[in-house]
Amino acid sequence: MILKKITQTKKITTKNKFYQILLKLIQNSKIRKSLDQYINRRIKEIPTEIKQTFPNIKQIWKCKDEEDFLYGYYVGKIEEGALHYLLKATRASAGGYVDTFEIRGIIEIHKIQLQEAIRIAIN
Repeated sequence: MILKKITQTKKITTKNKFYQILLKLIQNSKIRKSLDQYINRRIKEIPTEIKQTFPNIKQIWKCKDEEDFLYGYYVGKIEEGALHYLLKATRASAGGYVDTFEIRGIIEIHKIQLQEAIRIAIN
């Protein structure tokens, strides 16, 4: 549903062929399901990863809100991993800046799960 809104409101130019390929891949139900599985797997790994990697978040990163900091950090990490997965699936090269708005939209569907995984790790 979120992708329908995105594709209806965002015009895709022929200049950015990779963007067109990325959008088609995300709309492909098998690839979308696989992308959702990747996101779910990453979210399940987060509590262990945080406990092993970020014992003193506030001291190291000088942040006020650990949960917000880690949420942004992991959205970025999952987005990067999802983009890498899609690049592998197409055997393409991003060749520069890639608008990952659609990928973030898919990650946002898992927002509550991601926030819960972070809360479990920091409490």
